[in-house]
Amino acid sequence: MSDSIKHECGIALLRLKKPLDFYLEKYGTAFYGLRKMYLLMEKQHNRGQDGSGLANIKLDMDPGTRYVSRSRFTGNNNIQRVFEHINARYDALSEEQLNDTEWLKQNKAFTGEVFLGHLRYGTYGKNSVENTHPFHRANNWMTKNLILAGNFNLTNVDELFDVLVNIGQHPKEKSDTVTILEKIGHFLDEENQLLFDKYKALGYDYQKITELIVKNLDIQNILKNSSVDWDGGYAMAGILGHGDAFVFRDPNGIRPAYWYEDDEIAVATSERPVIQTVFNVPLEDIKEVTPGSTLIIKKNGEVFEKEILTPKERKSCSFERIYFSRGSDKDIYNERKELGNKLVPQILTSINQDLKNSVFTFIPNTAETAFYGMVKGIDAHLNQVKIDEIQALGDNKTPEALREILEFTYRAEKIAIKDAKLRTFITQDDDRDELVAHVYDLTYGTVNEGKDNLIVVDDSIVRGTTLRTSILKMLGRLKPKKIVVVSSAPQIRYPDCYGIDMSKMGDFIAFQAAIALLKESGRQFVIDDVYNQSIAQANLPKEEMRNFVKDIYAPFSPDEISAKIAEILTPAGMDDVEVEIIYQTLEGLHASCPENLGDWYFSGNYPTPGGNKAVNQAFINYYEGKNVRAYC
Repeated sequence: MSDSIKHECGIALLRLKKPLDFYLEKYGTAFYGLRKMYLLMEKQHNRGQDGSGLANIKLDMDPGTRYVSRSRFTGNNNIQRVFEHINARYDALSEEQLNDTEWLKQNKAFTGEVFLGHLRYGTYGKNSVENTHPFHRANNWMTKNLILAGNFNLTNVDELFDVLVNIGQHPKEKSDTVTILEKIGHFLDEENQLLFDKYKALGYDYQKITELIVKNLDIQNILKNSSVDWDGGYAMAGILGHGDAFVFRDPNGIRPAYWYEDDEIAVATSERPVIQTVFNVPLEDIKEVTPGSTLIIKKNGEVFEKEILTPKERKSCSFERIYFSRGSDKDIYNERKELGNKLVPQILTSINQDLKNSVFTFIPNTAETAFYGMVKGIDAHLNQVKIDEIQALGDNKTPEALREILEFTYRAEKIAIKDAKLRTFITQDDDRDELVAHVYDLTYGTVNEGKDNLIVVDDSIVRGTTLRTSILKMLGRLKPKKIVVVSSAPQIRYPDCYGIDMSKMGDFIAFQAAIALLKESGRQFVIDDVYNQSIAQANLPKEEMRNFVKDIYAPFSPDEISAKIAEILTPAGMDDVEVEIIYQTLEGLHASCPENLGDWYFSGNYPTPGGNKAVNQAFINYYEGKNVRAYC
């Protein structure tokens, strides 16, 4: 990706179904759970950059014995620091102590059976330990303790905050994490009280009542009552103090979640291949958490799904497929290849079918899979060309003529190599633009000056800043006839409000291009009308709002906007090199990712009403010159 965008968060939930001595005997360590959690989190490192945390619950501990452990760190190497902090507790132990599972459980933290890990890529709040998951809502009643971590963003935090205040709570801050935590906590308290009153009326003593609450606590009911008015995308995981656990996913399936169980463990993560790798299990044994449902892992080890909210039209995030999730997932890998393949007709048109004088490459490394798909498509095209040329020879099929046809191929090269050593340095230098242009090293001699087209595949183009300040300047030094930058994603036109930090309209190069076209064509009135219409509906219920920002793009074709983007991003001094930018079509995106149709970034078709509220507010902020987020 030319411009990095802040990621969504990652979750990892692990329940050990056997006693610790089982894992010691079979795997040679009492810390099997910790080791697996480290791998589950590191293998999702792409989903967390500014903080991470791990929580653990010990089952069946006596009163007065600590049963909840939590460690959280921010900054560089935060996952490693979490586990170094935990492992330091065991450094001074003798071999006898390390092999005494009962002693470990009674005396050392993080030796319980239920783990919850989180990787934070914050879209709200400061990068501080206080804002790092998992969050803990503590209570002296074991069954009222709640540990929560999630990959989410709610669009109606203001409404939900008011609900909490109206039921008598006093939240410490207005954020979706605190709001969700306290909403679930409220109904967790109510469920506990209902069961307490029920069993007390039946004459049970307090100790027995506690046992019955542990056995009969209804997580499904708690989540149903808590989530009735949530608007947004979410995959969240929680552990209750007595050992029940859950993973809950929004009804549109916006944010991903997968799970697996056998007789030894139950595990859930944000990404499927992580489970495959860490536990060496077949793809077909891993299940997706059903949208609108919760995966429940009971204290007794029973695992099942329960529907919480009625599933809606599936709108799983297509950006997961383009960029965010690990490309080692079988389906995602094939979809990324298909995204590249779908671009071939546009590329061939752009270079006038001139494969002889064209060089194909990719920047950055995240575009490599799409590049392979494009190459596959070029191969198919070239094979058909060769068939046609051979048939055209008729009776003149001499070995020389055939050899000339068969030996012809296109050129695919590694043109740019990122210089990782420069990255930290340039962020500290005032003369950033000059240094940014040197982040990549070039492979010289691969392009014929003034003769070759240079086709560069990117996974997506968001802001275009890196293209303008670095990549195009650098590629221009090779002096190709034409540079064609190809995005495997469509034009990013609208902000995300479901967990990705893409919240400001003015950041998007496609929006900048549309605004420029409107002004150049004397249609400032369109911009003003969109603002006035957005303001006029600002106080309406979100369910009655529509996305007026679509009107900004309506007068122009995608090709017109792409041409303007190329004009804006072409650096000064490149008049002798033509620059063209090609984007994936929406049709190509849907054909490549048919099961993941969440395309609001590109289409403006938000799956929840809060999306329309967020996009209009983002435009209002842009129009009024406010550099703030459109949602909490």
